[in-house]
Amino acid sequence: MIFYKELIRPLLFLADPEAVHHFAMGMLKVAGPMLAKFPPVHDPRLARTVFGVTFPNPVGLAAGFDKNAVALPAWEALGFGFAEVGTITARAQPGNPKPRIFRVPECAGIINRLGFNNDGCDAVAARLQRLRDSGGWPRIPVGINLGKSKVTPLQEATGDYLLSFERLKGLGDYFVLNVSSPNTPGLRQLQDRAALHELLATIQGRNTGGRPLLLKIAPDLEWVAIGEILELVEEHKLAGIIATNTTIDHAGIPARREQQGGLSGRPLRERSTAIVRFIAERTKVPVIAVGGIFDGPSAQEKFDAGAALVQLYTGFIYEGPGIVKKICRELVGG
Repeated sequence: MIFYKELIRPLLFLADPEAVHHFAMGMLKVAGPMLAKFPPVHDPRLARTVFGVTFPNPVGLAAGFDKNAVALPAWEALGFGFAEVGTITARAQPGNPKPRIFRVPECAGIINRLGFNNDGCDAVAARLQRLRDSGGWPRIPVGINLGKSKVTPLQEATGDYLLSFERLKGLGDYFVLNVSSPNTPGLRQLQDRAALHELLATIQGRNTGGRPLLLKIAPDLEWVAIGEILELVEEHKLAGIIATNTTIDHAGIPARREQQGGLSGRPLRERSTAIVRFIAERTKVPVIAVGGIFDGPSAQEKFDAGAALVQLYTGFIYEGPGIVKKICRELVGG
């Protein structure tokens, strides 16, 4: 990690963030099958079963990094206990205009306004099926994160999510309904009680295989709104909640770095932890915590607040590929 932070990261940070991301994903896609031949040994003390799925360790890759599910073998090789692909929409879409990813190194943050750029559910489903048929499927759980196509009117959102779910439901160990990205116009309105009730009732009604279904919420919700969401989560028997997505609160970043979009990384840590604690105090529904996790202590903070699992995104960018193994060592006191 020192080698990465002192030599590799400064060079990468000279280039456009999205170009670096595509370069990294290309490398992981090529190297993944070879790396997968040498899977890491997971400390059995870190294994846990959550919503009926067994995780070799509780540190996962958050959605947004491997949007098109091109590098699954690599995530296992890097030590992740699970990986969540997507966000995937019913229709392929290019996302928002570039540039759309911005680093905030002063506070180890990232602002993005990508807008669910992805290949669409049909292409991703075909890719995942090929991987499974080839015998290259990873030995870690795979989550699939679903979002709304930008061109689909909000009143037709449920059908849009359902199309993606039906196409992909045989290929994931769990599924996430992402209604909390700030980068698709109107999407967060789906967190309102009536819209969310319709969405959850419909998807669960078609969830004949009983796949664990989770909901990813925004960090900018009022406590009352989160309480209403928890009622719906329990009513519709969801398997879990992911807390949280990126924030539109940019108060903690330098003015010269201001950009429209969702902020992730260290500035999100405190709010994310507070929401995890709020949820855990009010329900037994498992929580996957995301936001500001860069090391063992920041991951342990989420577990102490009540999280069952954690996910990384921005921490992976700033700390490098050794971060997962480092967190796992620190969690067991190594």
